[in-house]
Amino acid sequence: MISEVTMPSMGADMTEGTIAKWLKAEGDGVSRGDKIAEIETDKTVVEMEAYAEGLLRKIVVPEGTMVEVGTIIAFIGDAADEIPEAAATASEAPKAEAAVAPAAPTPAPVQQADPAPAPVETPASGGRVKASPIARKIAEEKGIDISAVPGTGPGGRITKSDVDNFTPSPVFAASGGRTAVVTDGSDTPLSSMRQAIARVTVKSKTEAPHYYVTHEVNMGPAMTFRAQLNEAIVDDGDRVSVNDMVLKAVTAALLKYPKWNSSFDGDKLIGHSDINLGVAIALEEGLIVPAVIGIQNMSLIEISRAVRDMGKRARGEGGSLTQSEMTQGTFGTSNLGMFGTDTFAAIIVPSNAGIIAVGAVKEVPVVKDGQIVVGKVMKATISADHRVGDGAEAAIIMGEFQKNLENPARLML
Repeated sequence: MISEVTMPSMGADMTEGTIAKWLKAEGDGVSRGDKIAEIETDKTVVEMEAYAEGLLRKIVVPEGTMVEVGTIIAFIGDAADEIPEAAATASEAPKAEAAVAPAAPTPAPVQQADPAPAPVETPASGGRVKASPIARKIAEEKGIDISAVPGTGPGGRITKSDVDNFTPSPVFAASGGRTAVVTDGSDTPLSSMRQAIARVTVKSKTEAPHYYVTHEVNMGPAMTFRAQLNEAIVDDGDRVSVNDMVLKAVTAALLKYPKWNSSFDGDKLIGHSDINLGVAIALEEGLIVPAVIGIQNMSLIEISRAVRDMGKRARGEGGSLTQSEMTQGTFGTSNLGMFGTDTFAAIIVPSNAGIIAVGAVKEVPVVKDGQIVVGKVMKATISADHRVGDGAEAAIIMGEFQKNLENPARLML
């Protein structure tokens, strides 16, 4: 039986996406879970997974085309399956990011003269340069004229890497590569990613009644443990960060109190069999929160490797994030310690029950055995959905999180 492949939603805020690249060709065999295409959203590029088996019979939407969520983009089936006639028009009038403005009417013949140079198609002259949304946004932020960037994508389309690798001409470089700073209060248009972040955060704060519980964690034992562990694993090329320990501590706390690994749904809480722990990653374009899938089955060192790999792919190094990483998170974490932040509260990612935010590990005076000594502390705050649990319950899971870090041998269990 022929199966429709539609543009998936990679998040509650996603309304449309662009086929950045097909990873399978027509006629290729496809199994469930195979990566068949790279989808470019407002925030990042995500690998789309197949939910049917068979042959990729027909690609309806070509690379470089933007369509709405739910639009048919391909068909998967057996060789004998008939492709619906509607397939030929399934992508009728898609919003193609690669579209080019109609050519100007041919001018009437004139007296013979030196030929004028051919007009260059630029946004200012009414033409449309073929470029991905992310490439346009980065070019705008860097003050780069997008029409000056050579495109290496399908049909000469300008990609994110084209803009990142663009070397300005001497004239462009002389200006510093940026437009002049505007200080007259002019409006600043929001990038598509910034608009997506705005939609998600408003949805979260509007629908989920947030409250906050903060604990101060004695990180002295954890920092000593980390130094010893890193010395032992250095020959393997591994290195455990403070954030890796935070993730392991959160995971262990969620295993003991699984209520917080659920989602509110009207008259019930939807439980999750896996802990898919979201990790907030700040990109130049904005914030994303992909999840480490099935983190409860990982050791501390495996978590370290998984997070490092996910961070590289989030930044476009060595692959893309997967559909499950971007859509199946069950609880969140956020860390601003690297910026020197002491305490902050994060916004819950829909439809998670909470998110734990941690600040920097800092040396401060503490009282130990009646004496003032130098201690290492970190403040952690849970933003919790009051529909899922009350303040006492949030305090209990934060106490377990704190205990896991203050007794770091627990992180190796």
